Amino acid sequence: MSDKTAQTSFSAKFEEPLNQPPRKPKNDEVRSREHLTPDEVDQLIQAAKKIGRHGHRDSTLIMIMYRHGFRVSEAIALRWDQVDLKAGVLHVARRKKGTPATHPLRGPELRSLRQLQRDYPNTPYLFVTERGGPMTERTGHNIIQRAGKAAKLPFPVHPHQLRHACGYYLAAKGHDTRAIQAYLGHRNIQHTVKYTELSPGRFRDFWQD
Repeated sequence: MSDKTAQTSFSAKFEEPLNQPPRKPKNDEVRSREHLTPDEVDQLIQAAKKIGRHGHRDSTLIMIMYRHGFRVSEAIALRWDQVDLKAGVLHVARRKKGTPATHPLRGPELRSLRQLQRDYPNTPYLFVTERGGPMTERTGHNIIQRAGKAAKLPFPVHPHQLRHACGYYLAAKGHDTRAIQAYLGHRNIQHTVKYTELSPGRFRDFWQD
């Protein structure tokens, strides 16, 4: 191999990383926290109501994900046989080997779910497409991201922020860590502790002004 050929080969090898796709930024590089505040969630819900023909469906999806700490895969899998509108309860099934639970449904949820049932009758799933089939995870992601843009939140929104928002809200209200663990379906309590560790309530009495 000539010196010129060797130099060309070395240069090409050295420049290969320049042709690689750009690195995906880390979460903390695009947003300062991984959860939403209650006010931001409300902004998402209100924004979703005004988008397209399925505003009520989309806003209900966001509300249910937030209030019950659902992953998007868990929310789109919800079936009407898990919902008892008369008794006001929701039978929650978790993914990732999470523990199941029965959650109460409050007034705003019950009203939204009754309307959802009227809008999309004759389907076993809560959240469906125009054709009556179950919503896909991609669609769920798009709904939430679109609502975040419409609400003009200062950072990109992703679905898991709603689950984190639920955990932080419950911790800020002073609920017991074990109860939050059961509510979110965590098998390992260490996954729950992160919410109570950052709760402002831990430090409420540090200063007496």
